[in-house]
Amino acid sequence: MSSVDTIIRSAPGESCTPELAQGPWTFDLGTPGYGPGASMGDVIPTGSPRQGQLPTEYQQASNDELHARIRAAKATLGDRVVVLGHFYQRDEVVQHADFLGDSFQLANAAQTVPNAEAIVFCGVHFMAETADILAQPGQSVILPNLAAGCSMADMADIDSVEEAWEQLTEIYGTEPDADGRVPIIPVTYMNSSAALKGFCGRHGGIVCTSSNAATVLEWAFERGQRVLFFPDQHLGRNTAKAMGVPLERMPMWNPRKPLGGNDVAGIEDARVILWHGFCSVHKRFNVAQIEKARAEHPGVRVIVHPECPMEVVDAADEAGSTDYIRKAVAAAAEPTTFAIGTEVNMVNRLAAEFPQHEIFCLDPVVCPCSTMYRIHPGYLAWVLEELVAGRVINQITVADDVAEPARIALERMLAAKP
Repeated sequence: MSSVDTIIRSAPGESCTPELAQGPWTFDLGTPGYGPGASMGDVIPTGSPRQGQLPTEYQQASNDELHARIRAAKATLGDRVVVLGHFYQRDEVVQHADFLGDSFQLANAAQTVPNAEAIVFCGVHFMAETADILAQPGQSVILPNLAAGCSMADMADIDSVEEAWEQLTEIYGTEPDADGRVPIIPVTYMNSSAALKGFCGRHGGIVCTSSNAATVLEWAFERGQRVLFFPDQHLGRNTAKAMGVPLERMPMWNPRKPLGGNDVAGIEDARVILWHGFCSVHKRFNVAQIEKARAEHPGVRVIVHPECPMEVVDAADEAGSTDYIRKAVAAAAEPTTFAIGTEVNMVNRLAAEFPQHEIFCLDPVVCPCSTMYRIHPGYLAWVLEELVAGRVINQITVADDVAEPARIALERMLAAKP
């Protein structure tokens, strides 16, 4: 099967925007934004990382030349460098990864190579931050394109969360109940900044992934009467609902409204307070797409990511993390038709890897994650050849005062095994 990048360049009309056919360096010095793709309509915060212009030689090089230069640089560097590739990366990047996985798996993978001098993270900013927090002293974590952020992660900033926390603690107080549970526990999704992970570490909270969200919520409910869950409302709602929490006890907190858009009574009755955040990739999926897949493919098995809206998760056969989706496809013994609701690069890769099955993306429009798509072989070749020359560029470093409490929250996450 052709890669998503090839489809976009050969048939740009099939994608959500023709701008995807251009090289991502076209947007490095342009109007601030996440770039073309699923997040192109999201508002990017002022001061978000920007990528300087990629040197012209990498912009003009052919794919074959870039791949040859990447392989040569990796061969020269040997064990001094490890390249991590997220499931949502384009195939042209993933082929050079030493490890492929989701953000949680890649953070763990980075810990298995303590002797590597550099970790090149082909993902997005919050992933590189997490790798730096968990890295060994002296290891450098590199993000090939600094503009590879995450619109969902940016929907909850530290100032807004601290302001919300102050308002909530004014209502709840800080005294534990008769069972020793504090009034509220903060839980942040892995898809958040290091600052928010540090916030959770300072306030007795924890980080979760899409694969252990239920286990983490159980952990939190053992220690707290309520949970403040950020930044993804959909993962929080879908997980808590499956655990039996009524929807009316899951108010939304919109940081742009007084008391998050709620009244005191609603906040007092809350079990899980959901932040007004979402993933623009998974927000594209809808029930009509599932109904169409079922009509056109009788017996189709529909699996979606829990970042999808609740009605989509309810209409699907299954919901699970990227790793869950991959394992479900790999475990199918008989030829099966799968309609999958997650990022299109991963879906196409599954279709190529498991040709005995019919696998397609629920969303017929090719619209990849805007920020993952900012990583291109040209940037990977650039940062690797700079390492060969003895220069570390695009290094991601988390300050100690943030990294230390964030590490506490991450270690609690690592201990919360489903």
